[in-house]
Amino acid sequence: MERREFITTSAIAAAGLTILPSGSLFAKPLNKVRLGYIGVGDRGMTHISAAIQHTDTEIVAICDTQERSLKRCREYIAQKGRAAATEYTGGIDAYKKLLERKDIDAVIIATPWQFHHPQAMDAMKAGKYVGCEVIAGLTVQEHWDIVNTSEKTGMPYMTLENVCYRRDVMATLNMVRQNLFGEILHVEGGYQHNLRPVLFNGAGGAEFGANATSEAQWRTQYNIDQVGDLYPTHGVGPCMNYIDINRGNRFTRMTSYTTKARGLAAHVNEVSPGHKNAKIDYKNGDITQTLISCANGETVMLTHDTHLPRPYSLGFRIDGTTGIWMDVNQSIYIDHQSKQHDVWEPAKPWLDKYDHPLWKKYAADAAGAGHGGMDWFVFNAFILAVKEKKQTPIDVYDSVTMSVITPLSTKSIKEGNMPQEFPDFTRGKWKGRKNTFALDDSGF
Repeated sequence: MERREFITTSAIAAAGLTILPSGSLFAKPLNKVRLGYIGVGDRGMTHISAAIQHTDTEIVAICDTQERSLKRCREYIAQKGRAAATEYTGGIDAYKKLLERKDIDAVIIATPWQFHHPQAMDAMKAGKYVGCEVIAGLTVQEHWDIVNTSEKTGMPYMTLENVCYRRDVMATLNMVRQNLFGEILHVEGGYQHNLRPVLFNGAGGAEFGANATSEAQWRTQYNIDQVGDLYPTHGVGPCMNYIDINRGNRFTRMTSYTTKARGLAAHVNEVSPGHKNAKIDYKNGDITQTLISCANGETVMLTHDTHLPRPYSLGFRIDGTTGIWMDVNQSIYIDHQSKQHDVWEPAKPWLDKYDHPLWKKYAADAAGAGHGGMDWFVFNAFILAVKEKKQTPIDVYDSVTMSVITPLSTKSIKEGNMPQEFPDFTRGKWKGRKNTFALDDSGF
C-alpha cells in the first residue's frame, strides 16, 4: 500500500467512522464524479459554478420547480462549454426521477430548508452521496432520521458548511492545534448579518413570498412562524472543530434566549411606510443567544442576529488559558508572546504566520470562488470524498449536530428558556473518535 493510501485509511480507522459504502476503502477511485443537482437557485448555482471549475466532475442532471432557475443554469452550463444536463421539473417530487438514474454518484441539495430532510433521505436510499446545504431537518426526529438512514444505507451525508474552511477559521484551528491558546475553555460564533434585503426583495424591498425572488420566497416565513436560532451552522461548525465535538468531546446541554422582535417590521416601514408587512407579528426575536455545555467542561456561545442594521460578522472568539482571539475586531492576545502585556494587537500577522497548510497549498485554486474562496474548499472536500469513495470530512454526525440546534433552541425558548439535553447522535462513539478535520493526507 502506498504511503498516501496508508495514512488516509489509518486516519479513517482511527476516527471510528462506520458510515461508508460497503468495501469502499479499497474500491477503485472514480475518474469523474457524476453529479445531480436538486435546486439550482442562487445557492445551487454556486455549486454548479464550482463543479465547472473541476475537470473531474460531470453535471448529469438538474432539478428545480422554477423555469427561470433552470433557464439560468442551462445557459450557464452551455456558456462554459459543458454538455447539457438532463432537466427534471414539474413539481416538488420531480427530484425522485433524478434519483432513479444509475449514472449519478452524488447529489447536491440546495432547496428551501423544508425539503432537505425528505430529499436527503431519498437520495441516500438511492445509493447516492449527499452534499446538502445547511439545515438538515426541522425537528429533532428528522435529524435522527438522517443519521439512521445514513447508517442503514452506508451512504455519507455532508452538510456543505463552507465557514469551516474560512481562511482565518482554519488559521486559528492551526493555532489551537499548536497550543497557542493553551487549553480551550470557551468559544463563540454565530450569524450576525443584516438579512433584511434578502428577506424582503419584492416591491421596493417590502414584499416576500410569491411576490419576491430567491430566499425571500420562503425564508422570511420562518421568522414569522418560529422563534429560535434559525441558522446555527455557520457559527457552530468551526467551534466544533476547535473543541473536538463528536471526536473525544460532545455537546451535553443547551439553553436559548431571545429578544423581542422589532427589526423586520421597522425595515418594512422604513422602505415602504404603512405597508401591510410592517404590521405582521414576527415571532422570531431579533437577537437569539444559545449557551451550550460540553462533556469536557468547555462552554459555547452562539448568536443569531439577522434583523438589525449591522456590519457582517460571525462573531468568532476563542478563549484559552494562554490566549484569546476575536474576529469581530480582528484582535488577538497570546500570553508571553504578544508585544505588550495585556494589550490587544492585530490578529492579521498571527493569522498570516499560522496560515493553514491547505490554504497555502490551494489558495490559487480557490481564488475567485464564492465567499472568499471557502466555497471552493467545501465543494472540493465533498467531491474528493466521493471520488475516492471515502467518508466526508464533515460527516453525518457533525452535520446533524450543527443543525439540531434550531429545533432545540425553539423548544428551549418556548419552555421559558429551559435547558435541553443535547442528543448524542454518535451513540457513544464520540469517546473513541479522533478529530481528523483538515488533517487528511489527501488534503481534506
